Formats: sequence, C-alpha cells, structure tokens
Amino acid sequence: MSQEPRMYLLFLFLFLRHGVASHRVPDSRQDLHPLLQKMAEEIIDGSYLNALLDLIQFQSSHGWTADLSHRVLAYLNSRNVAFTIPSLQAAMENHLEQRLYQPQKLLEDLRETDAQQFHTAMKCLLEDKKDLLELEDIVIDLGEIRKQALQSPGVNRSLFLITLERCFQVLNALECVEILGRVLRGSSGSLLQPEIAEKLPWDLREDAFKNLSAVFKDLYDQTSAHSQRALYSWMTGILQTSSKATDNSVSWVSAENLWILGRYMVHLSLEEIVKISPVEIGLFISYDNATKQLDTVYDITPELAQAFLEKISSSSFDLRNTSTIHRLGLLVCFYDDLDLLDTAVAQVLLHQMIKCSHLRGFQAGVQKLKANLLDIAMENQTLNETLGSLSDAVVGLTHSQLESLSPEAVHGAISTLNQVSGWAKGQVIILSAKYLAHEKVPSFYNISQMGVLLAGVGTQAFYSMDRRDLLQVLRSTVSLHVSDLSPAQKQGVLRKMIEAGDPASGIVEIRGAFFKEVSLFDLQREPGFNTAVLKEKELRRSQALFLYELLSKSTRRPEELLSTGQLVKGVTCSHIDAMSADSFLAHFHHFENNLSLLSPYQVNCLAWKYWEVSRSSMPSFLLAALPARYLASVPASQCVPFLISLGKSQLDSLVLDSHKKNSVLRKVQQCLNNSIADEYAVDIVGKLLCHLPAAVLHRGVSARAWATALHGLRACPDLSPEQKAAVRLRLLEQHGLPQNWTAETMKDLGPFLVLFSGNELSSVATKFPDILQQTAARLAGTFPPQEFLWAVFESVQNMSEKSPSSASSPGCHGVMAPSSGDIFKLAEANACWAPEDLLCMEEHTFTRHVELLGAVRGFSPPQLMTLKEKAVQVWDLPSYWKEYHIASLGRIALTLNESELEQLDLSSIDTVASLSQQTEWTPGQAKSILQGFLEDSGYTIRDLKSFHLVGLGVTLCAMNVTEISLIRISEFRVVVARIGTLLCSTHVLAEFKRKAEVVFGDPTEWSGSVLQELGTIAAGLTKEELQMLDKDLMPYFQPSAIKCLPDEIFKELSAEQIASLGPENAAVVTPAQRRQLSTLQLQSLQRALDGDNTRSWLDTPPSASPTRTPSSSSPPASVPPSHLNAPCFGVIIPVSEKSKQHSGRSSGAEGDPGSWRHAVSTLLGLLRPCVHSCLLLGVPVTWGPWLACPLLVLLPKTVW
Repeated sequence: MSQEPRMYLLFLFLFLRHGVASHRVPDSRQDLHPLLQKMAEEIIDGSYLNALLDLIQFQSSHGWTADLSHRVLAYLNSRNVAFTIPSLQAAMENHLEQRLYQPQKLLEDLRETDAQQFHTAMKCLLEDKKDLLELEDIVIDLGEIRKQALQSPGVNRSLFLITLERCFQVLNALECVEILGRVLRGSSGSLLQPEIAEKLPWDLREDAFKNLSAVFKDLYDQTSAHSQRALYSWMTGILQTSSKATDNSVSWVSAENLWILGRYMVHLSLEEIVKISPVEIGLFISYDNATKQLDTVYDITPELAQAFLEKISSSSFDLRNTSTIHRLGLLVCFYDDLDLLDTAVAQVLLHQMIKCSHLRGFQAGVQKLKANLLDIAMENQTLNETLGSLSDAVVGLTHSQLESLSPEAVHGAISTLNQVSGWAKGQVIILSAKYLAHEKVPSFYNISQMGVLLAGVGTQAFYSMDRRDLLQVLRSTVSLHVSDLSPAQKQGVLRKMIEAGDPASGIVEIRGAFFKEVSLFDLQREPGFNTAVLKEKELRRSQALFLYELLSKSTRRPEELLSTGQLVKGVTCSHIDAMSADSFLAHFHHFENNLSLLSPYQVNCLAWKYWEVSRSSMPSFLLAALPARYLASVPASQCVPFLISLGKSQLDSLVLDSHKKNSVLRKVQQCLNNSIADEYAVDIVGKLLCHLPAAVLHRGVSARAWATALHGLRACPDLSPEQKAAVRLRLLEQHGLPQNWTAETMKDLGPFLVLFSGNELSSVATKFPDILQQTAARLAGTFPPQEFLWAVFESVQNMSEKSPSSASSPGCHGVMAPSSGDIFKLAEANACWAPEDLLCMEEHTFTRHVELLGAVRGFSPPQLMTLKEKAVQVWDLPSYWKEYHIASLGRIALTLNESELEQLDLSSIDTVASLSQQTEWTPGQAKSILQGFLEDSGYTIRDLKSFHLVGLGVTLCAMNVTEISLIRISEFRVVVARIGTLLCSTHVLAEFKRKAEVVFGDPTEWSGSVLQELGTIAAGLTKEELQMLDKDLMPYFQPSAIKCLPDEIFKELSAEQIASLGPENAAVVTPAQRRQLSTLQLQSLQRALDGDNTRSWLDTPPSASPTRTPSSSSPPASVPPSHLNAPCFGVIIPVSEKSKQHSGRSSGAEGDPGSWRHAVSTLLGLLRPCVHSCLLLGVPVTWGPWLACPLLVLLPKTVW
C-alpha cells in the first residue's frame, strides 16, 4: 500500500496504540467530551474522515491530555466493538485508501459532513500557519496531508466541486475564493470546463469577486477558449448588474471594469468597445497598472486592437505623445497612424515594439509595421547614425545593409544590438566581425559587451584569447550566451581553458551544459573532484559514470552523491545492488525525483532492487520495467494506484519494446474495464491517455469524460495513425465538420486540425485563416501532414496581396512570387511553393528570409536546387560567397556539387562547422568539404586541433585509414565523445577504435564510462574483441553503437552478452541484425527487451505469472491461490507451525537431536510430492515467506 492513505490514519492508530500501551482499559464508560464521543461513534460507523475532522476540531479548542487516549478506547470497549489494533488499522487503511483513490467517494463523504466538520475541512485546506497538530508525543502533519491530497489525481477535482457547492454557505467568501485559487492553481486547467461557470456564485461581495476574477486571469492560458468565453460571461454578468448604466446607450465598461477583466478584455465585442466612454478609457490608460495589463493581452486581434486605439485617440490622450505610447502595451503592435510621423516618435514606437514577439500570431503584420517605421526612423539620416535607436527592428536589415555599417557605429550601438532577439546567424557573424574589427585578439572587456552576438566570435578568436580573460568571461553575465556557441566554438574555449595554466581550475570554472564538452580523458587526469563543484554542472552519462565511481570511493554517504546535480546518471546496477534494503528505500526518492535523467537500464535495475527488498510497497510504475509477466502481481484492488503511478511516468521511455508495451496496455485496459467512465478516470490515467488503443478512444470514453480527455489528448506528442483516426471520428461525432466550427472550437481543437483532409480544411482556410496559421506556428518543429500544410498555404494565399513578380528571371512575367510576408507566415508550409515560384522571388525577399527557407525540412531536391540557383543570382558564383552567406544556406547547401564546394572559401573552421551541421552529404561532397578546408586553411591533418576536428563533424567520415592515423592523439582524446556521435562507415569506425586503444588501453580493460564515451566508435570493435567483453559492460554501449555494429559482427555476441544488453540497446537491434541470430540468441534478446534479470539465480524462466508476494514485513496471505492443491497446502501449514514450535532449538532449548532430524525427514517426505504443484506459483524467487520457507530445502543447488 502506498504511503498517502497512511497520512490520514496515522493519528488515530498512534494515539490508540499509545492508549493501549499506557493504560488498562476500564470496565465501564469514562466521561468523554461529546465531540470525542462523536468521533468514537464515527470510528464505529467506519466514517474515519469524519473522525479525523472531529479530532482536529476538538484539538483546536481543547488541550490534549495523556488520559484522553485511553478514554476513547474505553468508550469503544463499552460499545462492545470487537476492534483490535491491527483490525482497526486495516479498516482505516482500506477506507481512507478508497477515498484517496476513488475521489468521487471523497466528494460524497464531504457532502455528508455536518457544517462544523465541513468548516474544519475547508480551514485545513486554507491554513498554512499551523500545519502540525500535536497530541502529546504524537504529531499529525496536516500540511503533508493537504499536499498529498492536492497532488492525488481527481482529489483536487472533488475539492474544487465541493468548495463551489458548500463553502460559500459555511465560510466567508474571501476564504472560499482563496481555497478555489489554491485548488485551481494546482490543477492542469481541465477543471475549468464551460459548465463550471454555471456553478459560480452570482452574489459575491466586490472584494471576493475581484479576487476570484484575479484567479481566472492567472489561469487564462491554461483555460480552453470555450471556458474563457463562459467565465467572461459570468464576469461581465456581474459587472453589468453592478453597473450604474441604465440603458444600452451607456456602456457598462468603466475603467475599473476593464481593469477587473484583465486579459478577458479581449473578449469584448467591437460594439462594446465603441460604446466605451472616452472619459473611462482615458481614466483606464492613466492607471499605473494599465500598461502591465495591456502587455499581457497576447491573443488580441488586429480588429480589437484598432478599436481600442481609436477609442484611446478619442480621449484626451495623444497617440503620438511619447508618454501615451509607453502606456499602450501590446496595442502598439497594431499602430497604424504613420502619416507624417516624426522620426523620434517612430524610434519610440520601435523601442516599444520589442514586446510584440509575445503576440499569438500576426507576426507578419508586425514585421511589416517595423519595416515601415524603420524607413521613417532613418529619414534624412544614415544607418550608421540611427543604428542604436532602431531597437529590435535592426533584425530586418539585410546583409548588405549590415555590411555597410562602420565598426564605430556597431561599437556605439552595442548596448542595443547585444539584447536584440531574433538575429539570423549570418547577421550575427557580420555584426561580431564589425565589432571586433579593431581587435587582433579579443579582450574580456569587448567580449563581455557582446551579449547575444557572442555566437559570432570565431573559434580561432576564442582560442587566441588570454586564458585569464576567458576565465572572466565564464564568470560574467555574458556566459549565459555560451549555450548559443557551436560545438567547435565551445571546444576552442575549452582547450584554451585546460591547456594553459592549471587544468583543474579551468574545469571547475566550466558550468551548466558547457561542462558536457569536457572529455573523459581530462576528467581522468583530475583526481581532485568533489560533489560541491558538480552541483551546477550538466553531465554526459560517461562523465557521470566515471565521477560517481570516483567519488563513491571517498564518501560512504549515498545521500551526498545522489543529491548532487546530475551525478545520478552515473549510478550503476552494482551500486544499486550494493545498497542495503534500508538505505535503498531511504534514498529511493532521489531516483524518483530524477527519473528523466535515468536510462531505461537504470530504471530496470531499480525495479529489480525494489522487487527484492520491498515489493509490497513498490511504486507501480516500476512494474512496467520488469518482464511483462510481473504485471500479473497487480491485483484488481491495486489498479487505481497502478494507473496513477504509471500515468505520471513517460511510458515510451519506460517501455521500449512494442510487444511489452502492448502487455502493459492490456493490463491498463483490464484495470479500466476498457472504458473511461468519467472525468475522474481521465485524471487517474494521466499520460496513459496518449497510449490507449483506438477502440477505447473511439467508443470507450464516455461523453461525460470526453471534454477532459480532449484536454489531455492535446498534449500527446505522437499518436498512432489508428489513434488519430479514432480521435478524428470522435471529433466529427461531437463537433461536426470543421466548416461548421465556431472560433472557440477552432482554438480548442487546433492541434487536431492535422487529422482532417484537405477538403475538410479548405473551408477553415477561408473562414479562420488567422487561427489556422497560429495553429501551424505552434506545430513548429514537427512534421505536419502535407494536406494540412496545403491548407495553411491556401489560407496565406487567400490573404496575400497579389502582385506579379518584378524579378528579371526568364519566365517570371505574371508569376505570383512569394512575398516577404508570405514566407514569414508559411514557415514549414513554404514547401508548397512550386520551384518556378521560388525562382521568381524578389532578391530582397530572398536575402531577408534565406535562413528561414534553408530550415524548411519539407523541400524537395528540385525546390532546393531552385533556391541554390536563386542564391547564385543574388550573391554571384560560390567563389564570391562569404562566411555569412554559407552559414545562411542551411539545407540549400546540400545541392552544391563537388565542383561548387571546391569554389567556396573554407579557410575558417566556423564556415565548415556550419556546413557539417547538415548530415545528408554524399561521400563525395563530404570529401570536397574536408579537402577544401585543408587547402584553404593551409593545415595538414597533423596540424588539426581538437576544435578543428569538432568543426569538421560528419566530414571526418570521408577520411581514409591513412588520414585518420595522422590525427594527433593529444587532440583526438579530448573529442572522442563528439566523434562518437558520427555515423561513419565500419572501416572508418574501426580506425577510430584503434586510436581509442592508444588513449584508453586494450578493449578488455575498458570500463562502462569508456564505452559510453566512445559512442559509435565502439562499433569498430572486431568480433574477437567483442566476444572478450564482460557481459556486464553490454548495457554501456550507446544505442547508436549497437545499430552501427555490422550484422556479421553482432551475431558473434554470446547469448549471455545479448541478454545483458539492457532494454534500450536491445530495442535498437536492427531487423538485419536479428535475422543473423540463432534461436538461443533471439531468446536472450527478448529477455533483454523484457527487462529480465540476468543474474544466475534467476536464469530459470518462470512457468507461470508470479502472484503478488508480500514482503517479509507484510502479513501472510489469508487464502492460498486456487491453483495450489489442497493436500499440498494442508501439509505446509503444520510445517510452519512445527517450525515455530522448534524455533527455540538454536538458542539452546533441550531436546533429542535425533528426534528432530527424524521429524524433519518425515515432513520433507510429505512435502516432496507437493513441489510440482507449488511451482505453478512461478519461480521460487517469487514465492512469499509462507511458501518459500518450507520448500527451499527441496530445491536443487542451482536454484539456491
């Protein structure tokens, strides 16, 4: 049983036990306070929650004395209640567990409490100050009870509903509003369904109404569009009722009401905005907090913003006044009064428009407005003169405009340029070069001023810096931008830090994610690590494995290691196995709190350890990491905690094998009875909702649960085609075709638009183009279906200002070429342009958006080829291209042939690094890039530094064996982990492996941390070397290395080695590798996939699913399993009893040893025929103590 229910009953059990221990229960009733009598009666009735509330109420007004405990027991005794302490404890646990895991019943219980009990319950939710209830030597932690309750799925839903139903009749409104806020802020937002607005009170006092409105404003982003509309209606209903307006000609929207509405002001209709009094809107704008409020109206539309701007203009405020502009918040993003606008005002507007990036959509219009203001701000001035006053509009400057800047102008504007977000890589390169133009070697002062432009500093420039200056950089605020550096740049910084001076101090200074670049070789050279210096550092798994092993030798306190940053990544199974049961259970929370950092293999080890030491209290999600047959140990009574535990986990990272996942999901369906009955069931299943089969999603989710389920399904990252089809059918049944949806429905169901066909989306593209485009923007980074992209494309085309291309290319006459706004809106949907459309693009449009186009993953080879032709049109032949041109190309560069690659200036490793970010180069292209760098830079392979190797990236795979042998070991050894990410050919990996032997010794000497560090390089091992590896090292191969092992090499692994791969590595074995395996090897592979234990004492496979076995501290099962035959069971019981009778022998009790041996021999003879029947329970390791003790003596030595 989990710990949560015990929190409720702890107080009763402890004080009753205290009474038994301290006093003899009197024969007659004692005088007992009426409230405690009531509490005792509720214990008798089984109303334990009510009893708790009465006790809390009694203690709040009376002192607890030692005699009260035995008086309560005396009262119970006088009522002839046959309670023993264990039976009372069991009854309490069962009742309160049901309430925790069946929150509907908790809701019913709270509905049936009397006024005083309910008042106490609400006060417990409300109060923070007195969280401890002290009863003599017993302490009840009410704060922990409240925390556990609010974190239990479904419980906060019950508390929310009961608060709405009863609180306003029992407590004052302000307290009830505070409770509602507390419950709602701890929820996912799914509690605020549209129908909830009907249950909200309409007669709140003004202060309570304002506070509750503030809660809804805080939860605005978590609330669905339909719920926002419902809550808006409730708020405006109360505001209109309290308004002094007597007819429709006078608006109820006062300045104060606008402030109360907050973000909900965007739901005002245009008609209501027009009717607002100029006096009231002026008063609102004059509020000090008006700007803060207007800064948060992220979902305002251009139409509403224009209406508000016109209304403000009609008041006493001048929209061209600087003070007024500062008060407009996000309304400034839609400013349109540009006629005869003063240059200074344009600059103020541009400065205020920095915040426009927070708008939900309409960014193309914002960019257009910024461009227009930029032109006005630069009237009669040069770009050099105005650069520092253009705010973030400078990101709209083209390469040629930035090239025209003087270094002095960039220096003068650096305080603005270093804060601007949205720079393209090419722009950063140009500006950084301008800023450092007069510096042969960058100094700390100059570097510290660069902010977001730091990524434009060359790798060689970093390496050339003085080490003391670099140390200061890493200690300054500019270090926040180190994460923006390329791997080559980071390596340049790192090598200077470690090469010069004291390497140890250099390593210590490296913080955060940058520390992951430190090589295992460098860590091995530095023995002086302690946990204090690791707390703020991110670790690769190889680093963590090494450091945990190193530090575990100097500290005996697991707490110190497990609580240190990401060091938990380095815990091995041997470390876990070595922990005592008490230590493991005491420190398990460190693993549980850092589950996302653990590998599937580590989780599997934790599961086995927990199963061995305390399976009865094992967190249910860990069962999913054990072989699927262990799910049978979850009885129906434990289904809810099983679902809750698993629903809080990431099933995809917990279970990697599809067959095993199906077994887990069958158990889930069994627990759910193949249906989601209500919203509480949705709360309980949590993230499991994303894995439920299509049939359950289509027919198993009740109408009552559907809205809540839909809220959860929105967050599912990767539904299967069958699940998507089921959701689509359900949406059609519930909401009809998209063409009939309202704006609110469109917003709420936006993520599901990808499920519909092009024909179904066609009307959406016409009716709600903005919402469709906003949905597409939120899907950035995913691969939306082609039909969805075409719908987005159609919506943009419908809104686009049609103007034929003026490009001079042949065949462009009359072609509607992509505009700047079109490209910006379309994002991934740019893949829908025809090649001829792309070729007819205006030159300034191409240069402004080349990086965006280069990032589109859906472009076909002909489209990419066309864009390359466009680049040649605009920038001339590749031989004229500069670093920023090449860095801007992205995937377009993949179309450069070998001849064109040879024309590029590749003298800078940063230029090569930008090319090596693409992974789709042909061997010939990769070789051309490698040779181009060597020729243009003048380096030989022997000259290459570690940062050169990192920058060359995938082009290293184009090296031949001879070239690889020329790489200096001193440079190779510090970038092994980076090279180990490359998917090179087998012969290349084999040569890198030979170099790794020089660094780390013979493969037979490699540790788990070395195998992790090597990555794919480990796939270069020969079959003889692989066969010699200890099977315990197999989980430390990276999955990428397993996939890279040639099929003929992989098949040489022994069955034991394959069984030891671990779930993650076993899951990546390719079909081709599988086909080479023998039957025994395939069985071993399946064991690894299942997460089976590979230790010798579990090698015998179980013959049946194990039963749920209590730990040694759990009471024995009262009824034997039905498949255990009666004669066997009848013999076992006397043996157990006889064992008890003779337990004194070992302590010197008298008796005839011969008689004892004869008795044992006789009993064993009786037991021997029963062994076969008992094995139906599974392997002996799964037997409980009631069965194992008498039967272990009959088992063969191998099982022992």
